[in-house]
Parts: sequence; C-alpha cells; structure tokens
Amino acid sequence: MNDSLQLLRHTLATLAYRGGKTLRGAPAEFAGFRAGATSRTPAEILAHIGDLFDWAITLADGKQAWHDSSPLPWDEEAARFFSRLAAFDDRLSRASLACTAEKLFQGPVADALTHVGQIAMLRRMAGCPMRGENYAVADITVGRLDAQQAEPKREFD
Repeated sequence: MNDSLQLLRHTLATLAYRGGKTLRGAPAEFAGFRAGATSRTPAEILAHIGDLFDWAITLADGKQAWHDSSPLPWDEEAARFFSRLAAFDDRLSRASLACTAEKLFQGPVADALTHVGQIAMLRRMAGCPMRGENYAVADITVGRLDAQQAEPKREFD
C-alpha cells in the first residue's frame, strides 16, 4: 500500500475518532437543532457525511454517482456514519483505485472533516458542548472505524 493511501486510511480513522467524540453523549433533541433558518440540522449533516462516503466508493470504482439520503433517527444515522467509513476503508484496501488517493481526499474526505467540525460547533451552540482534546496524543489506529474508540488521553475544557 502506498504512502498516500496509508495516510488516507489514517484520515478515516481520525474521522472515526473525532466523529465518535462529536456524536457521543449528544442529547436526542440535538439531531434537530437548527442554527439558522436555512442551515442544516446535525442529523442532515450526518446524513450528508454518509452520502459523501457512498460517493467516495463510487469514485474509487470509477463510476461517480451521488445520492441524497433523508436523515435517519440520530442513533441509526450515527451507526451509518461508522458503517460508511468502514465500507470506504474496505474499498481502499482491496483492488486498485480508479482515481488517486489525493482526489479522494480533496473531495469527499476533506468535506467530511469540515462537517464533523460543524457538528462539534453546533453542539456548543445548542448548549451541549463536548470537551476539547489534544488530538495529537490520541490513540488513533488505522482500521478502527466503529463507535468503540479509545478513551481520550488528554482532554481540557
């Protein structure tokens, strides 16, 4: 596996870690929080992230297809987040890609990083913030893409 692909897989593990922290402990009503009249809700953003990874798989296969999903209930959408990350990681570890790892990063993966940050910001705006963390010392492992992530090593307020 080349260095670009290995870094892309580490980025997916980082998304699972940071996304998991952002989703854990959010109250049920948070899913429908709207920061403004035209803004997406956290549930809509999370559904979009799932769609990004479905799209990423089609890019990797050379077929580029997009689908807009309606948000599922929060817990189901959170499970979809992890399952789509895992499906994309699995695709990366199989046959050759129809596009470069760099193209996959600059499109769907970078967009997903932005959206995980939006959900974190919305948690603070909704009055249910999560604790900050020194992510440089976090235990992030390629292939660990489920909701069961390592405990934070150094959090702060």
